[in-house]
Amino acid sequence: MSIKPSRGVEKPDHQHFMKEAIKQAVQALEKGEVPVGAVVVWKNKIVARAHNQMETLRDPTAHAEMIALTQASETLAGMEEARPKDKSHRGSLEGATLYVTLEPCPMCAGALVMTKCENLVFGALDPRAGACRSLYHITEDDRLNHRVKVTGGVMADETKFLLSEFFKQLRKEKR
Repeated sequence: MSIKPSRGVEKPDHQHFMKEAIKQAVQALEKGEVPVGAVVVWKNKIVARAHNQMETLRDPTAHAEMIALTQASETLAGMEEARPKDKSHRGSLEGATLYVTLEPCPMCAGALVMTKCENLVFGALDPRAGACRSLYHITEDDRLNHRVKVTGGVMADETKFLLSEFFKQLRKEKR
């Protein structure tokens, strides 16, 4: 699936934003975290950046996606232009795109649905825990109240390389 731009908004540059997510993944790698990075884009501007922090925070839910979605909700809630007239912003990510280096897991896919994020663009497939293409299709499940448009495989070779290098190093250290 491809992302269709909204009226009056130029088409997003998937590679540009995925490179920003990769920069976040590199930060995770440098901290000894599984190298997954994410950015949230709204109206062609990055409104949140995050990387995995599960080891750092000792929190198994501190995935790059979860942190980025929370940051983006907070940012958009504080932006006058993001609020519907005469209403407060309730943290919805309508009109936003999450770029992440690895296919989201069930927890993160569920969060995408709950935040009403419009689009997901990811790099590598995750055959062990992927919930948007590989194992499940949570983000596109008709039984849920919202569906997310999904584009996978953007810069997949680059994102797979970071992951394979991390796990190769981890295996060496365990020997």
